[in-house]
Amino acid sequence: MTLFAALRLPREILFGKGQRHALPVVARKLGSRALVCTDERFAATAIFAEIMASLQAADINVLVHDRVLPDVPRDTVAVCVEEASAFQPDMVIGIGGGSCLDMAKCAALLITHGGKLQDYYGEFKVPGPTLPLIAVPTTAGTGSEATPVAVISDPDRTLKVGISSPYLIAMAAICDPELTMTCPPGLTAIAGADALTHAIEAFTAARRGSDHSLAQNHVFIGKSNLTDHFALLAIKLLGRSLEKACKDGSDEDARADVMMGALAAGCAFGTAGTAAAHAIQYPAGALTHTPHGLGVATMMPYVMNYNRSVSTNEMAEIGVALGLDAAGRSTDEMAEATIREISRLFAAIGITPTLAALGLAADKLDWTAEQAIGIERLIKNNPRPFDLTAMRRLIQAAYDGDLTASAQ
Repeated sequence: MTLFAALRLPREILFGKGQRHALPVVARKLGSRALVCTDERFAATAIFAEIMASLQAADINVLVHDRVLPDVPRDTVAVCVEEASAFQPDMVIGIGGGSCLDMAKCAALLITHGGKLQDYYGEFKVPGPTLPLIAVPTTAGTGSEATPVAVISDPDRTLKVGISSPYLIAMAAICDPELTMTCPPGLTAIAGADALTHAIEAFTAARRGSDHSLAQNHVFIGKSNLTDHFALLAIKLLGRSLEKACKDGSDEDARADVMMGALAAGCAFGTAGTAAAHAIQYPAGALTHTPHGLGVATMMPYVMNYNRSVSTNEMAEIGVALGLDAAGRSTDEMAEATIREISRLFAAIGITPTLAALGLAADKLDWTAEQAIGIERLIKNNPRPFDLTAMRRLIQAAYDGDLTASAQ
């Protein structure tokens, strides 16, 4: 057997309680002028003021852009870059949820290479390194601190769009679970379910071969031995602690598990990629205006059941990582139990169970299927192939809440 694997990660990852205090030292190695991207809510907190004071005490001049909006509307990036042009930053620091980190990636890109964001949509359109980026997540979900992707909303397009390039990976990721302690239960659930979906889709992604050109021509290249390691770690941590963190936000151990799980999931899917659950959420989310993490989690049990016939072994391994007892169970039985456990967990933390309950209109199912199957960079990662009929059937099953029908 010839092993093949690929992995693209930040140069430095710091994880643990209090690691935010390392930010000034990490930043000082990159220069003395920092553009900080965050949102209005976090900018108003005492902990943000403390972080800014620590940077200034390290003789780092700071320009704060504190108007990051959810889903990063395209034109808001140009506003941020224009404000920063005279400041001439040496680095960009993103502090906040996934949108804040994605704004920081986009700002670093345009400050360095100019042009418009539209010039970089897709894979490998970024021509070279950008300003160094430090990512400091305050939620535990997107994994953007470790991934090569920035997702934005373009007013000229119905669906959100992505910019995918290894040059967008943060120079350093500083993950301090104390920053997630004030996340409300609903946000904790949606973000954590997003992370668990990342991990499951990365672990069950298709193996795409070992051609030397694969990773040079594609950002997402399917599962490998290295991405599997991170995906299973994420599943283990999220399986044992996501429900706890949602029920008791003051549980420091649970918060640490969930944040480490989100980070590990980002490390996995940043190279392996995601698949059908994400492809369906793009059009479904555009129509229902629901949070990304909620939509992908709604779809996950149905997609797992669709893939079960070709991913039985992987599903069983996921069950073991979740802590299910494999004694006396066949691989098929473990796979079935795994899907039931994911459904149970998501129901326990308040994830919407069907596309109908998510608000998707019945007369939009065909359009949703057509759009989803057209997102090739995700569909090609799915372990079981799709045609339009199969996609339409899966979406109907998720709309009706018929888990059994999703396997057809």
